[in-house]
Amino acid sequence: MAGEEIRQDTRTVDQIVDGMSLFDDDLMSMVFDGNIEATELLLKIILKKDDIQVISVVGQRELQSPVVGGRDIRLDILAKDSTGKHYNVEVQKKPEGAHIRRARYNSSMMDSRMLKAGQEFSELQDSYMMFITQTDIFGHGIPIYTINRYFEEIDDIFDDGSHIVYVNGNYKGDDTVGRLMHDFGCKQAKDMYYPELAKGVKHFKEEGGRERMCEAVEKYGDRRAESARLNNLLENVRNLMESMKWSAEQAMSAMKVSDADKAVLLKEL
Repeated sequence: MAGEEIRQDTRTVDQIVDGMSLFDDDLMSMVFDGNIEATELLLKIILKKDDIQVISVVGQRELQSPVVGGRDIRLDILAKDSTGKHYNVEVQKKPEGAHIRRARYNSSMMDSRMLKAGQEFSELQDSYMMFITQTDIFGHGIPIYTINRYFEEIDDIFDDGSHIVYVNGNYKGDDTVGRLMHDFGCKQAKDMYYPELAKGVKHFKEEGGRERMCEAVEKYGDRRAESARLNNLLENVRNLMESMKWSAEQAMSAMKVSDADKAVLLKEL
């Protein structure tokens, strides 16, 4: 029976991997991690700049909040170019994952790590917070939404170097952005336009990197199960606090919540 469960789990994982595209952050992060060629292609197309020279790129980079109890973030792609500009690229299937205030928060987390002690604020480099969303979350049908700060009283840009960009993953135009979004939706490398992307997708879905991709899917399943457990625990604690008029500590003590779980739940209460 146990062997059958393992085989069934393996089949399920294989099916999930087969159905993945670059709109799945696990695959996207792996394809772009350390992949200078693919990252340069992505940034050049989205930002319409041919002179971008990427010098580093990492996938699934976690940034911890400098505030005790603050919210940490996990970045799908964090890249830096030869001029010092920083780029955070996120893929999101659901609109809520690309909330406009998340863009603000992620951007601030990037900025807070650019300057070292003693550096002048004028040395702060440009940063780009970029979301590639599977749907057109703003509903105007255009391929790219670029957001910069402006002076309200005069028609002039407030050039603080902070840029937010949303890419409409549902855009199907016959141009570079349309082909890029086509490739992001492809489940097989052979159907893709850009070889810079197809090479990575083929490696992680069909060749030597598939085992690593399967392991990532299994870990993601474990994370989802743990998240569901904690969310259920959080709901029970809140219900007890409300019904008994207890503090969070009293409710968790009554429920015999472990110290490790307490530390996590207190951030949400």
